[in-house]
Amino acid sequence: MSAWLERVHYPSDLRAVPEESLYEFCEELRQYIITHCSVHGGHFAASLGVVELTAALHYVFDTPNDLLVWDVGHQAYGHKLITGRRERFHTNRLYKGISGFPKRSESEYDTFGVGHSSTSLSAALGMSVACKRLNLNKNVVAVIGDGALTGGMAFEALNHAGFAKADVLYILNDNCMSIDSNVGALMEYLVDITSSRTYNKFRDRLWGLLGRLPHIGNAARQYAARFEDMISNALFSPGALFEALGFRYFGPIDGHDVNHLVRILRDLKEIRGPRLLHIKTVKGKGFAPAEADQTKWHAPAFNFDPATGLPIGIKTAAPSPPKYQDVFGETVIELAQSDERIVAVTPAMLSGSGLVKMSKLMPERCFDVGIAEQHAVTFSAGMATQGMIPFCNIYSTFIQRGYDQVIHDVAIQDLKVIFCLDRGGLVGADGATHHGAFDIAFMRIIPNLVVSAPMDESELRSLMYTAAHDSNVHPFVIRYPRGNGVKVEWRTPFELLTVGKGRKISDGETVAVLSYGHAGNTVVKAQKTWNARGFFPAHYDMRFVKPLDEELLHEVFARYDRIVTLEDGCLTGGFGSAILEFMAEHGYRATVKRLGIPDRVVHHGTQEELYDECGYGLSALIAAVEALFEIQTVLSRP
Repeated sequence: MSAWLERVHYPSDLRAVPEESLYEFCEELRQYIITHCSVHGGHFAASLGVVELTAALHYVFDTPNDLLVWDVGHQAYGHKLITGRRERFHTNRLYKGISGFPKRSESEYDTFGVGHSSTSLSAALGMSVACKRLNLNKNVVAVIGDGALTGGMAFEALNHAGFAKADVLYILNDNCMSIDSNVGALMEYLVDITSSRTYNKFRDRLWGLLGRLPHIGNAARQYAARFEDMISNALFSPGALFEALGFRYFGPIDGHDVNHLVRILRDLKEIRGPRLLHIKTVKGKGFAPAEADQTKWHAPAFNFDPATGLPIGIKTAAPSPPKYQDVFGETVIELAQSDERIVAVTPAMLSGSGLVKMSKLMPERCFDVGIAEQHAVTFSAGMATQGMIPFCNIYSTFIQRGYDQVIHDVAIQDLKVIFCLDRGGLVGADGATHHGAFDIAFMRIIPNLVVSAPMDESELRSLMYTAAHDSNVHPFVIRYPRGNGVKVEWRTPFELLTVGKGRKISDGETVAVLSYGHAGNTVVKAQKTWNARGFFPAHYDMRFVKPLDEELLHEVFARYDRIVTLEDGCLTGGFGSAILEFMAEHGYRATVKRLGIPDRVVHHGTQEELYDECGYGLSALIAAVEALFEIQTVLSRP
């Protein structure tokens, strides 16, 4: 380990580093992140971009007494390393290890848990108001960046903080990136309005005219230059927006000059009221491959040589099933090629949702709206009113942010918006903030919605085809998990499915297993073990949780009095609850064992580790079914 970094375990140690040595410390910190992520993975490029800012903040402010709030926890690796977690950092994102995001229960330096974006300004404002009310002498600082300022919630906080004249310092980390490139008018505004052709054409003409004035040309140009500075600062600089909202604006400044940052932060620390410091940074700074391809290096899914960035340890393997997101991306292109009404919408997740290819092939029909889930939903609803067929692709955990719009703007008006919810269920290393635990429960209670989940890639394709088909006129939800499907040969012909109809996968005796979505593949794996042990349960893939296939359920409850439900979603109000409701409404009596996510917060680990922890992995399913067979055996004894 390097000379300065090995001495710094907490911010108090960092403050003992001579100011002239901060640059060296930052380089050591950056190299540590590169070396660690080359082996252990994680959110990489964003943390590299804020190394200097992280060091400067902890150097100037008295953390943890002073309150530092991060937006988008992707940026917080350096923060974690400085705040007592370096020795445990090798467990980052691993089961039972430290979280990949700031987490209040993990450290007093993590003042607010962040996984979703655009929350820091509101949280910091709340902290500031509380500190004032309680007479607590604390500085409150929020860092917003990595695309989070495209979220509407951030502007709500800006508006409130400026009006309230709150004592907060907001730092805008302007790197022109989220996971993919930022989009929208604000991004263009922050780049620099003075680069516009109109502005510069006017400037050049005025400059030439003043130079031709006899005797006073040079003096006139000097006055004009001063006037230009005044006007551009007032009207054209990025600060105009923030000044209009009641903030004192400072910047933009170089976010990689740590000594300059320290001096600026010291000055801003002495100023009261709402302040905004605008810094310019490079995502992936200090690692050339990440600077060149910031999206690829946001969270690389491979080990790499920290000196060159070349992948290591990757072996050529037999063809494997594709990721569900890629099947979605290819399928929506196929559908759009045959129907001009079809468009795709995503909130800042082109790559994560599989829409990069469509954005290049059909840029006029593929919309990245920025980190703005509410807008994505209502924007899709607006297009649907005019006969378009929008596929609105949003991660399950992020559709929670647009839930009101799903109800009011889509369902009540019964508009044909197709919600494709990626990352449904437990997602793994990203943990509690990213698990798609609740969508089955909260979507199935909304009138007019069709709510479905494919068991494999073929079903995903056919559900998308069915949702877009003219025979469907309702809003339609299709949820699928993070990761790979099960079929190598997945480009199967489209099939128009009957809405609300499931299917019997295998017949059986005594016990029936009802599965919803990809989790049904666990049942298929378990069948081999059961059959070898002399157990023969039936298996039904329900496909739809709304409307339920009541005809199929009547068959199940008429034949079986031992039933297991399996879902990769919350048990409370989920698929299993829907089965219990059906049973109660129709007067059936059966022993029903529900397997799914329990009523508690689930943290991070691999998906398989978390399935086992939550009691619905392969071994738990096998045991649950065999236990029901054993009950039947006991009851049947004379």
